[in-house]
Amino acid sequence: MDPSALLILLPLGLLSGLLAGLLGIGGGLVMVPVLLWWLPQQGLASGDALHVAVATSLAAIVLTAAMSGWSHWRHGAVQLGLVAWLAPALIIGSYAATALVAALSRPALQLFVAGFCLFAAWQLARSRKPQPRDPNSQRAEPAWLLAGGGVIGAISAAVGIGGGSMTVPFLTWRGVALPRAIATSAVCGLPIAIAGSLGYLSQPTVADLRGGVGLVAVPVALVLGVASLLTAPLGAKLAHRLPVNTLKRIFAAFLALIAVLLLAGAKG
Repeated sequence: MDPSALLILLPLGLLSGLLAGLLGIGGGLVMVPVLLWWLPQQGLASGDALHVAVATSLAAIVLTAAMSGWSHWRHGAVQLGLVAWLAPALIIGSYAATALVAALSRPALQLFVAGFCLFAAWQLARSRKPQPRDPNSQRAEPAWLLAGGGVIGAISAAVGIGGGSMTVPFLTWRGVALPRAIATSAVCGLPIAIAGSLGYLSQPTVADLRGGVGLVAVPVALVLGVASLLTAPLGAKLAHRLPVNTLKRIFAAFLALIAVLLLAGAKG
């Protein structure tokens, strides 16, 4: 890897980890657009850049997801019964989606990623007040968990994220208390990232991808992943001191801008 690449990748990884810890979302959604811009400058064909950006982002967050999941596990907030039902579906959905993503044209994938950026922006921008729930009325039945897990895993792999922006609202919708939904979602990010990464690694290697295996730029993913580990704990601490709701709306505006640019590129 060209040492000058670290001038882009290290700050990107540090920012991704910070946002992931601060807002509970951000790692992949920050990495993908930056990698989409940066990879063609490294000699990668523009038609392959988005696929590689998504795959590399997902591989990078394996480390972040492992650290986040372990942290929540230590605090005892993870509901293992939910993880046991969700994980197989998450793995199957994430791995299966990689083959579909690899077969998509760049414009089609851009439209999909742009649509998800708009969804994530909406999730961040709206003010959500926790609703009181009866602890005896949880509706997280196995059928719902399997179905939801498959969809969440597939979409997460297609956009290069750990799935927290979908898993948390899904679990709260099914009656899980918000703190436990967040903790369980953090653990669920690991099987999504591992399965999706393995799927992307098994795809045919892209031409001119330095250090590439399949669709993953392995050295890039390692740098991003290690850098994000350094700042994710700091982001979690800052979440208790900074105006997080304001920051979420700012990041939502950023995601909306990214979506507009992706839509314009897909049409062009």
